[in-house]
Amino acid sequence: MEATLNARAQPLTGMQWLILATAGLGFAFDIYEVVVQALVLRPVLVDLGGFAPGSREFNHWAGVMLFAPVVLGGLSSLAGGYLTDRLGRQRVLMWSIVLYGTAAFFSGLATSLGELIVWRCITIAGACVEFVAAIAWLTELFPEAKRRESALGWTQACATLGNFVMAGVYFAAVTWGDRLPSIYGAHAAWRYMFIFGALPAIPLIILRPFLPESPVWQAKRAAGTLRRPSFRELFAPRLRRVTILTTALVACGYSLAFGLLQHIPRLVPTLPQIAELSPTQQQQWVSWVHLQQDLGGIAGRVLLALLVTRVIVRGSIYRWTMAAAVVSVPLVLLGPGVHSVGLFGFGAALIALLMAVQHSFWGNYLPPLFPVHLRGTGESFAVGVGGRVLAPFTAIATTQLANLVPGATSMSRLALSMALATGIAVLCGLLLSLRMPEPTADLSED
Repeated sequence: MEATLNARAQPLTGMQWLILATAGLGFAFDIYEVVVQALVLRPVLVDLGGFAPGSREFNHWAGVMLFAPVVLGGLSSLAGGYLTDRLGRQRVLMWSIVLYGTAAFFSGLATSLGELIVWRCITIAGACVEFVAAIAWLTELFPEAKRRESALGWTQACATLGNFVMAGVYFAAVTWGDRLPSIYGAHAAWRYMFIFGALPAIPLIILRPFLPESPVWQAKRAAGTLRRPSFRELFAPRLRRVTILTTALVACGYSLAFGLLQHIPRLVPTLPQIAELSPTQQQQWVSWVHLQQDLGGIAGRVLLALLVTRVIVRGSIYRWTMAAAVVSVPLVLLGPGVHSVGLFGFGAALIALLMAVQHSFWGNYLPPLFPVHLRGTGESFAVGVGGRVLAPFTAIATTQLANLVPGATSMSRLALSMALATGIAVLCGLLLSLRMPEPTADLSED
């Protein structure tokens, strides 16, 4: 297979389409696994913990469930990034998907919160490693700038399909779950949701022998010129500023997910128009608002993909999304949206659009900043530490502030805590973005 897969005069080959389809499927279920625990958090804590929604115990365990798996997954992605640079992009990509598929299946069979958290930690670890390996893999299979940007943009747009699948599966599980085989004598929708996340491992195990390794990485390894990756080198003078600044910026941007979007399934049942409905109807509304959120997400992914077909990714994309977030977060959570489920769904979709643009942005922006032997390691540090270790603190801040801030109802306290935790983070991100470095069109060499 040729080292360069992207001659402009030629259409994509069958192998290239297979590569893009594999990466797109992986990204879709990567997002599914990261987001699904927020969607089913309320019924999980009621079923396995017996906690009353809005109680101190409920808020405590909600923070643990949203925080621990993502943080441990982020730390694991550091090892995954290192292994991606040492063992190869394609090999780590495939085995990470098998890992999170297996753990997702056993998550659906958990009998206690402790057991569930262990399986969720393994699941998220695999998903985080998969993201890092896939980005490095695609970057080097499509080294020409324009086609690389398009490949990364459109495959990451497939991630939102995972959200659509999740919303649809949850609605089906809530509505018709009693027709499915019982698990431990019951038909809990959240168990079916976790088990469904194991499906992508099956086709990818079959496809693995047909997928090529990164030609750039493989050539350097064969020639003996592939340098050993080192986390210490990320903080050498030439990369220190890039490493620290991108890590902080990723953390600020991902706060939209952990401090706000992941708490929306908890907030929807407390909205005035929804609170009086039956539990089943409330969860159906949760799936409907999540679907609106997903529409915003796919719009953001497609928007970024369209942008990168015309321009190389620049820091200005991040800056305008953060500026829009600074304005929209308080309007959605403290304005008329919390009194109208229609307006609230629209606001959630808008914030999901901003988050989706940023998520795809980092996949395009980060790889050219690091040389080949540090591409997986550098990307895993920025996304793993910034997006998976630092950003989840906004999830903890939100759940803890909900116990402290004033408010007449649990809804108003949760909404205010979401606005405070996320608003401060995105404002910091906007200010830091003024010092963003700009990547070059060509990939960095060692």
